[in-house]
Amino acid sequence: MSIERRTFLGSGLALLAAGAASAQDAPTPFATDPAAPFWPSRERFPLWPGTPPGAPRARIVPNWTMNVPAPNRELWIRGVPFPEVHVFRAAKPDGSALLSLPGGGYEFLSVQNEGIDVAERFNAERTTVFVLTYRLPGEGWANRGLVAIQDAQRAMRLIRSRAREFRIDPHRLGVIGFSAGGHLAADLGVSYDQPLYKPIDAADRLSARPAYLGLVYPVVTLTDAPSHYDATKMLWPAPPSQADIDARSPVLHITRDTPPAFLVHGSMDGTVPVWHSFRWAGTCWNAGVPAELHVFSETGHGFGLHIPKDQSGSRWPDLFALWMRKHGA
Repeated sequence: MSIERRTFLGSGLALLAAGAASAQDAPTPFATDPAAPFWPSRERFPLWPGTPPGAPRARIVPNWTMNVPAPNRELWIRGVPFPEVHVFRAAKPDGSALLSLPGGGYEFLSVQNEGIDVAERFNAERTTVFVLTYRLPGEGWANRGLVAIQDAQRAMRLIRSRAREFRIDPHRLGVIGFSAGGHLAADLGVSYDQPLYKPIDAADRLSARPAYLGLVYPVVTLTDAPSHYDATKMLWPAPPSQADIDARSPVLHITRDTPPAFLVHGSMDGTVPVWHSFRWAGTCWNAGVPAELHVFSETGHGFGLHIPKDQSGSRWPDLFALWMRKHGA
């Protein structure tokens, strides 16, 4: 059975809050929305003080799309005027931490399947989970090809700066990304020390390097985009230069310093071909970087944690939980 992203029904309600003076106390969108008892999280913080860099003149209005039929509730978010980190604390934290980057083709954020559900699953492993709602490139931001990776870098640094408050070990902070979020996670894994935005505060002196990478049906290169899902159309408003494509093709930049990676892919993925994961793993092995790759049959794209229990692929979160304990968590 091929599991692909479903068509989502319904419309969202949103409330846009204004920026504020500091990254710790700025109001955030959705703060008073009575229609979402499960989102946003009870605890969250914005990435940027006041208005994020490169903000468009036109007002970005958050929009939620929800499907309610059983068995799996889903929530997509479009419109991200204020990128945020949503905090999901484990009941008995052991110091391990995971930043989750939902997918959605850089057009929306699949925050249920690839965020909230991830937090619930890995909180059970005593891991504190942070879910990032990063800026979507096509919503009018200046330098749109960099806004998501800027947010990912900033999120890692801010989480580390508040490690004692969150009861985590800053050296045990990894990242997991899905689809386009997998591209973002892979990019973070090779671009963590690139100066992609102007430093704001002391947090920006900290490392943005993940201890490890979880890459789930990830896009790892943009060099062959016409053959499948084309992320370049969302990252750039016009055909990009080859230099731009290469810069945001993370598999081209793997070195011995790239974090170890755990990869999950479906053999029937018609959106992001499975060879993306093979190429990342192979390049890591050639560079001497640990990588573990799991490819599951009867599985397509966008499954998240929702593979049917009678399929072997449903066990990938258990495998990842075991693996990450050996690689930083």
